[in-house]
Amino acid sequence: MSTTASPAPGAGSRPGGRSARVRAAVHLAVRELVADDPGEPLTIPVLATRAGVHATTVYRRWGTVGELLADVATSRFSGDIVVPDTGSLRGDLERYASDLAKDLCDPDTLALVRATIGIGGEQGAAACRGERQQQLEAILERERARGGQPPTLERTTDAVLAPLYYRGVFTNDPLTPEWTRTLVAHLLPD
Repeated sequence: MSTTASPAPGAGSRPGGRSARVRAAVHLAVRELVADDPGEPLTIPVLATRAGVHATTVYRRWGTVGELLADVATSRFSGDIVVPDTGSLRGDLERYASDLAKDLCDPDTLALVRATIGIGGEQGAAACRGERQQQLEAILERERARGGQPPTLERTTDAVLAPLYYRGVFTNDPLTPEWTRTLVAHLLPD
């Protein structure tokens, strides 16, 4: 008969321990550098110095700046926008688009998104879109539960999410509530 040894006290992950403090310090350093000092190169040594940790700690945990940015973006975008429930698909999508537009207009958020997409490549893009697509899927699933036949996630992403990110990240055009409503109107014509 085999027995499994219990882990030693304090072994493994320590929520709120050193690992959590390092992660918080490094995440803060990333957010500060991309928001406050865009001229500063984003390198592991620069980020580690700013965070007050050793560069090998950052390399060991994240490996590359792209992976670190993806982790920061995933952490930042998880649960920051509440999936609205207005009672109608149109209302939910209009509120969602408006909330996302406000988020993308925040200079710190925009700087993080731009850096994550620019340096993180596909991994960075996935971090920026993952939570957003899950939120859209929740809105569409709720509409199906109401008995409606919403558009597909792909179509909704192309009509709402993609233009918001394109305009927010790659242009200086405003993300007004009126404009966000037109996105939904094109997706859900009367």
